[in-house]
Amino acid sequence: MSAAAPGGAGPASAVARPRRDRLSPTLPLGIVVLFIIPLILLPIAAIFYFAFVTGPGAFIEALSSEAALHSLRLSFAVALVTAVINAFLGTLTAYVLAKYRFPGKEALSIVVNLPVAIPTVVVGTSLLLLWGPIGLLGDALARLGLPTPMFHPVGIVLAHIFVTYPYMLGSVKPVLDELEISYEEAAYTMGASRLQTFRYVIFPALRGGLFAGTLLTFAHSLGEFGATVMVSGNLRLKTQTAPLYIFSRFEQGDLASTNAVAAVLALASFAIFFVLIRVTGAGSGSRGTEIR
Repeated sequence: MSAAAPGGAGPASAVARPRRDRLSPTLPLGIVVLFIIPLILLPIAAIFYFAFVTGPGAFIEALSSEAALHSLRLSFAVALVTAVINAFLGTLTAYVLAKYRFPGKEALSIVVNLPVAIPTVVVGTSLLLLWGPIGLLGDALARLGLPTPMFHPVGIVLAHIFVTYPYMLGSVKPVLDELEISYEEAAYTMGASRLQTFRYVIFPALRGGLFAGTLLTFAHSLGEFGATVMVSGNLRLKTQTAPLYIFSRFEQGDLASTNAVAAVLALASFAIFFVLIRVTGAGSGSRGTEIR
């Protein structure tokens, strides 16, 4: 028989205990803050400093010009239309990918996520080559005497739908993937149709992801530049969105107008961001840990 360990300690006591002392976060936290200040906080602060450095009166005057107001109205309108359309298209695509099995499903999943990998300027160029006056479809429309969507607000909406399409898909599909199939099966057992099951079982579970995806789509559309500058023509009082207006006024040295419109877009983005945090935070608090 083996001798007992000194002090009556059994074999379990010989196992090394994990260290409970924790490293101080001072150094890594200091490095993170050191990078955040010049990369994020100071640029944002600079926008509002130069927007209000000459006083609220100059800020309001800069925003009161016809071109500035038109660019803001157009940007918010395009973002709203884009968010509504992608809310439907993205949810439908997510539902098909999550609930159906069919040949080419993986290929379709890759295709619908391609806009994330394609530079936005390339997106604008591709739309011009398709729908422009000399494009594959645009030329056919011109021959029929029909207008092309390029250099028109419709073309801007097309570009924004292309660019923001994956945002709604990425917000809704994970929720569908995690939804228990037993709820749907129970609804079918009770005689519910597929449409009724979606309305009363699936849609209530999707509301958080749908709302988050809509906000992300709206926010990204509001600040989209690369594809917009290609398909819009940057026509003043016609197709000039707020980001294009900022770029044009900056090139002309009008810093007051540049900073005023930039501050408005920044404030709108902050509002969307904080609403998104509240919604996702409330959802995770009520449902427990959620993967997203």
